[in-house]
Amino acid sequence: MILAGDIGGTKTTLALYDWLTERVEPTREQTFVSADYKSLDEIVEEFLAPPPPPKHEAGEKAPEPERPPKIEAACFGVAGPVIENRSRLTNLPWVVDGPGLGEKFSISRVRLLNDLEATAYGMLVLRSDETESLNAGTPPKTKGALALIAAGTGLGEAILFWDDTTYKPMPSEGGHCSFAPTSSEEMELLRYLRAQYMHVSYQHVLSGRGLHAIYEFLRDTKRNEPTWLAEKINVGDPPAIIAEAGLKKQAEIAVQALDLFTTIYGAEAGNLALKVLALDGLYIGGGIAPKILAKLKEGVFMKAFADKGPFKKLLGAIPVRVILNPKAALLGAASVAAQLQREGA
Repeated sequence: MILAGDIGGTKTTLALYDWLTERVEPTREQTFVSADYKSLDEIVEEFLAPPPPPKHEAGEKAPEPERPPKIEAACFGVAGPVIENRSRLTNLPWVVDGPGLGEKFSISRVRLLNDLEATAYGMLVLRSDETESLNAGTPPKTKGALALIAAGTGLGEAILFWDDTTYKPMPSEGGHCSFAPTSSEEMELLRYLRAQYMHVSYQHVLSGRGLHAIYEFLRDTKRNEPTWLAEKINVGDPPAIIAEAGLKKQAEIAVQALDLFTTIYGAEAGNLALKVLALDGLYIGGGIAPKILAKLKEGVFMKAFADKGPFKKLLGAIPVRVILNPKAALLGAASVAAQLQREGA
């Protein structure tokens, strides 16, 4: 039995698998609100705790208590940099220690991955119906590199290189690189955000709070916010409300916010593809892309993606796909845990 986890700033999902060589469905899975716990240890302990024994009638023999499962290997994708199998999470006051988890729960092999690294491993076991194409492209016959960009609670990026046998993911904190405007409007957005942050990263723009920040920039500079939308945002989930209003074209300011967000998303995806020459393909992960898939397919994203001067033709040949399976990171962690189990057998 292996244990896999996707540890995010908002929620944590754990699952048990009988995964030997091929992808299988989890035998048990549970999602927790991360902020309700002081550490990952608490969540793992609750998840692995055996259920209370069933009630029995007086005089009957009490049933044997269920034993906790024997975990042979575990892997967790965590939202933060992993250094020497230890991570201080970016959006939670947690320190996750791989060896410490192994010792506490008697798991001989425990590995931590950056969450985007876990998603990158998950990319490799996705079925064809779990992605949607934005650009078919014409990848080269010789394999080289893939790239992954994912906007959600934050912005993550990862690289996968071909080692003559398989693609090997590499972690990255590219989402924290400096935001680089490509238009006059984006320059104004940067000035607006610099009044709030000493360093404006792509994550400040390409994330749930980033979409809200773009909306506030348009609201404060163009002053075209309808009252009904302002009231709805004040009592609800701003990014979700803005995205919905933009997709349904219910308010011009929401349409503009979504257009600007999508343009910047495409531009940074193109930057990443150029940096690593991801000619084999670029994947878009995270929770936002599937929700705004219709906008991504309109063409604004791909136009910004390929708008790199003399490299427009090269970028136009790169396949670009959206990951639809929200559990790609969990699958990636499970595939790595399964490999650790095989190595220890």
